[in-house]
Amino acid sequence: MTLRSTLSLAGLLAAALIGGSVQAQAAKSGANLNAPDAPAGKPVNTHLLPGEPAHPNPASYGYDAKTGAFKMPEITPDAYGAHPVEGSLPYLDQNTYAKNFKQEAFYPYVAGAGHSWQASFDWKGRRYLYDYETWHYNVFDITDPRDAKLVGKKQFDVKGGEHQFGPFNVKFNKKLGKMIAVQCYETPRYGVVWNKYTNPEQVKALRDRKMLRGFRMFEVTGPLWTDWKLLSETSLDPYHSAKNEVQQGSGCQDVPVYDGDKYLFVAGAPDDTFANTEYKTYLFAGGQLAFDVSDPSAPKRLSTWWAPGSRLGEEEEYRKNPRAGNKTSWMGARMPLFIPKPVEQGGKYGYAAMGGFGFYVIDISDPANMKQVAHIDMPMSVTGTEGDNIDVSKVETTGMIYYSGYPMSEDCYEPFKDIYAIDVRDPLNPKIATTLPRPKPDAKAPFTDFCQRRGSFGPKRSGYAQIQPGTPSQRYMPYSYYNAGMQMFDLKDPAKPVIAGYFTPKMIGEVPVVDGQTKSIRALPNPVHSIFVEWDRNLVWVFSNHGIYMLSSELLGKPVMGMPQ
Repeated sequence: MTLRSTLSLAGLLAAALIGGSVQAQAAKSGANLNAPDAPAGKPVNTHLLPGEPAHPNPASYGYDAKTGAFKMPEITPDAYGAHPVEGSLPYLDQNTYAKNFKQEAFYPYVAGAGHSWQASFDWKGRRYLYDYETWHYNVFDITDPRDAKLVGKKQFDVKGGEHQFGPFNVKFNKKLGKMIAVQCYETPRYGVVWNKYTNPEQVKALRDRKMLRGFRMFEVTGPLWTDWKLLSETSLDPYHSAKNEVQQGSGCQDVPVYDGDKYLFVAGAPDDTFANTEYKTYLFAGGQLAFDVSDPSAPKRLSTWWAPGSRLGEEEEYRKNPRAGNKTSWMGARMPLFIPKPVEQGGKYGYAAMGGFGFYVIDISDPANMKQVAHIDMPMSVTGTEGDNIDVSKVETTGMIYYSGYPMSEDCYEPFKDIYAIDVRDPLNPKIATTLPRPKPDAKAPFTDFCQRRGSFGPKRSGYAQIQPGTPSQRYMPYSYYNAGMQMFDLKDPAKPVIAGYFTPKMIGEVPVVDGQTKSIRALPNPVHSIFVEWDRNLVWVFSNHGIYMLSSELLGKPVMGMPQ
């Protein structure tokens, strides 16, 4: 499906007027934006709405002391907070475990304790690393990674109306002879709407919020963000400009895909009809968009593709999905297309992780007419995020991509989130080949299953291969893994992947007190949520909720402790 930028004025007006409003469209289609049977003003999850998964029978999951293994539930509702069971550690493990990895340095800086992004670029013979969340960033000079220096930081007053610091990508544009940055801006996923089914006033507040729902392009004129020169602001909404208008849709989701050439790919919901998603705190089912940014000061929209069933009016298709109506699942994109080879260099396919809609192969050879060529309905795993990350760093040599979601609950109160190896050697007929092994604790650990260690257990991401410097290993794939730290998979034999190494740092958290009583220890908000790999220096940066670890591994090669040659 495509939404072309060449919509006529009549078409724009028709699209804007259909149903009068998203609420009217929802009522027409049967979507329930405001469930009257749920008490208003209650925090998420204190009351299960019709259609939500039931809490599982406690006897159906948990730790088996005889085998030392933990059986995770088959399905759960979205359940924020701790869920310890018999066998869970009553404390937070302060040990660090490592195999085939060496800690070279540690820096006690945290940009986002539960999540953060990273990006690096070289400037005048030095390398800089940004570690950031939407309201805060730190920038480091990491030319000498053993002696990284904090050279800039900023706190954003998002509530006061200041624009957030969005996910970004920096590349050198050879044609322009300049460093160009693309930065995304998205409506909040949390904190504004905490249950769209019971709080219509929160839904309205987010829809009425004045902010850029799209991306900015900059000329990078120095290592600090304050040095950058703004070139353009582009709304993803085809009906409203970026200037002083309330825009529709989600804005630009996660790190944009840009190689310093002609094309830009981003994820997002262009307008409010992209609304068929179950997730309580989010209003949009994102699609995939392509832009021509040959002139960074005037980006041109080319086409939009979305998963069938994403939009209001597509409910017949949406109801075919077994997740429809569960008020739990994230449906649609969380990240842009994963593209192993740029279109400008002959690349033909992009791979899409579309949440509960599954895995898609998209023909991007003509970015003005993106086309779906294959789809896999992935195994259902509710709650948690089911389709988020795809590692495409090895597809050119092995034909395999690695697809995963990530956990959202603590203490393994949800199905395990597998990393799926998908064979795309025939891109028109992709097949799930295998799953990567589930990490096991170090023999010295005081637990036999990571579900006992507290916090969340499961994969997050392998980093952002498109913005990590150097050429990725065709054998090894490091992965952030929450309470299991960083796990590195050996993919020498794609049919029999194994874990070759790991770095699992100590746990930091809190003990919430409710009504004067200690309720439960929590590893809030989980130890390792992100990694960044410098392939050209054989270094792995691990970002935790208590600081940044810089690691080396002989498996990757001798570390380079200065600028790469």
